[in-house]
Amino acid sequence: MTTAVVRRPARAALPPAARRARRRSAWLGLLAWAAGILFCLPALWMLLTSLHSEPAAATNPPSLGAALTLDGYREFFGAGGGATPWPSLINSATASLVSTALVLLLALPAAYALSIRPVRKWTDVMFFFLSTKMLPVVAGLLPVYLFAKSVGMLDNVWLLVVLYTSMNLPIAVWMLQSFLADIPVSIIEAAQVDGARLPTILARIVAPLAGPGIAATSLICFIFSWNEMLFARVLTGVVAQTAPVFLTGFVTSQGLFLAQLCAASVVVSLPVLAAGFAAQDRLVQGLSLGAVK
Repeated sequence: MTTAVVRRPARAALPPAARRARRRSAWLGLLAWAAGILFCLPALWMLLTSLHSEPAAATNPPSLGAALTLDGYREFFGAGGGATPWPSLINSATASLVSTALVLLLALPAAYALSIRPVRKWTDVMFFFLSTKMLPVVAGLLPVYLFAKSVGMLDNVWLLVVLYTSMNLPIAVWMLQSFLADIPVSIIEAAQVDGARLPTILARIVAPLAGPGIAATSLICFIFSWNEMLFARVLTGVVAQTAPVFLTGFVTSQGLFLAQLCAASVVVSLPVLAAGFAAQDRLVQGLSLGAVK
């Protein structure tokens, strides 16, 4: 009794152009991975240094095989009797979240007026918004300081809320205008025929359709507010001190506490990383919608 052997047909060879395209894709993938690792290397190095003791973190060249410890994080949270970071973190969260909410409340109607229902000479209006970002921040520091001193707003977190709102509003209007320009006007007109007024249109039609763009805009405004240090350093003292200003306390005349500084930097970076990770899908979608017409 003989057994029939079934042979599979030989796989057809790829044409030279397809092989070159596959090799090019593989090399581009390796290059992208290398660039990603290189981009993340400083953050990974900071994380590793935060897990070392102060003597091990101060060695030159750095000791990669040093024992890991959480002493830097304990010192940052005041376990050794130092200042606690919680008031500074709360101030940063308050200034960033409230200013971002105010920016969205002001930027969404402005972007609606400049895209869906454009006003006359709307390009001049957009250029005016852009021109407000051309002034160096340090050039406006002294007038803002004198104004805050005259009205008794120094060392007040609500002054930072107003400043961050005004600083982020132009970029928010620019971003939302490009997102709202992709919304079909027929949907707005149909809602108006049904009797919907402007607040209802903005809340129930424009906001859901521009959700990815709003998420991208809010995340960028939150990051800008959370990382801002110049105004916070000059206009605050103890009561309204923010987290970036608190980090500068680890650079003292006694030396640089590198392990504690890295531990503090990791903790301060976590809210931004968490917000970016949570909104990464909408962020990519929103930025793509704003770029592709």
